[in-house]
Amino acid sequence: MIFNVLTIFPDMFEGILRNSILKRAIERDLIKVNLVNIRDYSKDRHKKTDDYPYGGGYGMVMMVQPIYDAINAVKSSKNIPVYYMGPKGKKFDQKKAVEISRYDEIILLCGHYEGIDERAYSVIDEEISMGDFIMTGGEIAAMAVIDSVSRLIHGVLPQDESFMDESFYNGLLEYPQYTRPENFNGMEVPKVLLSGNHAEIAKWRRQKSLELTLNLRPDLLDKKYLTKQDIDYLMQIGYSDI
Repeated sequence: MIFNVLTIFPDMFEGILRNSILKRAIERDLIKVNLVNIRDYSKDRHKKTDDYPYGGGYGMVMMVQPIYDAINAVKSSKNIPVYYMGPKGKKFDQKKAVEISRYDEIILLCGHYEGIDERAYSVIDEEISMGDFIMTGGEIAAMAVIDSVSRLIHGVLPQDESFMDESFYNGLLEYPQYTRPENFNGMEVPKVLLSGNHAEIAKWRRQKSLELTLNLRPDLLDKKYLTKQDIDYLMQIGYSDI
């Protein structure tokens, strides 16, 4: 999969692309991150990409021309979806990550300053937000999208099952995890995880996922993702809103 990232700060991505899972995925040609400097498309002699807003107001606004030309240069004749990392979009979640992972190539536009000229939306397909908080620019948001989506690309993780049990993938928070030692300061690993009984381990993990989700994120509990056994267990531990 190809991620085309349009930004005025391409150097910000060096750290995430040279470490861990993403580095290995790039080396194995499973993903490609193409960093495009929007300044290269500015027709201003000083390569400016921002200007004062018409009508007055605080801050600077990213100009439409560099954004428009950068997007069209990357797209060329290809039909590539363009996502703008901005505050007015729908919140990014695992469902959106799965949806994006089905594309062979996408464009991620990183906003900055007080936003982008409204006319730039003419070449944007969808706006994505990381949440109800303020960020300086869209670079960190784009990194989060790249990281989240890349994990869903076949071969990026050691095995596809690695992400299927993670929080949010199946609608629930992930169950607790333990490793050595078996006893640390009197805190022991649950005996079921040492039993070797895979059926009981799977049952324990599912129940713990249900408990954690109920206690921490009850808003995630959706009947369409729950089995009859799930519902029976939730009712046993006091959840009746099913």
